[in-house]
Amino acid sequence: MHHMNDNVKSRGYDNERRRLRSGETRQRIIDSARALIVEGGYHSTTISDIARAAEVHVDTVYQLVGRKPVLLRELVEQAISGEGRPVVANERDYVLAFRAETDPQRKLAIYARATRSIHERLAPLLASVRDAAATEPDAETVWREISERRAANMRRLVDDLSAAGGVRDDLPLEVAADTIWATNSAELYLMLTIERGWTADAYERWLLDVWLRFLLPVQSSECA
Repeated sequence: MHHMNDNVKSRGYDNERRRLRSGETRQRIIDSARALIVEGGYHSTTISDIARAAEVHVDTVYQLVGRKPVLLRELVEQAISGEGRPVVANERDYVLAFRAETDPQRKLAIYARATRSIHERLAPLLASVRDAAATEPDAETVWREISERRAANMRRLVDDLSAAGGVRDDLPLEVAADTIWATNSAELYLMLTIERGWTADAYERWLLDVWLRFLLPVQSSECA
């Protein structure tokens, strides 16, 4: 009887080790893909390139992650969540903190900091995705999905901000949401930090200042 229990425990341990090794290999593939795509672009990066950089067989890439579009989506999701796995918007730390905060100015400060952190991870990757979207249908689909989902998330964010008294009465919520959507875009982050040489700190301060001045009622923004 003891031998049976030992065998069961041994198999469970072996399965857990295999699962952990697979998880580590999967992440190595994703990290290798990120480096290659950021450096050489989405179009020029092949699954063979990724497999070689990750020191695995091509079949392993397909088995543990999938085709290039699936891999690209995984890269974007991890960059947004800041973790080694995709995290849905409602479960991200900064979203939970935003919703828990009751002061509109502090809400926006939380989101400005989160936006800066996300773009430090995501913007170089999205630059490659954006360029590929012009000629690669799969990349264009990922780009469009990201943009549309971000717009929907901005509307939920503005609804929460409005409920806390953080949106001017004369400003339609759709305009408020689109303003945040436009100003927190990866394209604008890249323009300011790469083309104009801003630091990430300067970008975060500017972003918060724009939101405070444009979105909040006058009496709130004057106290900022």
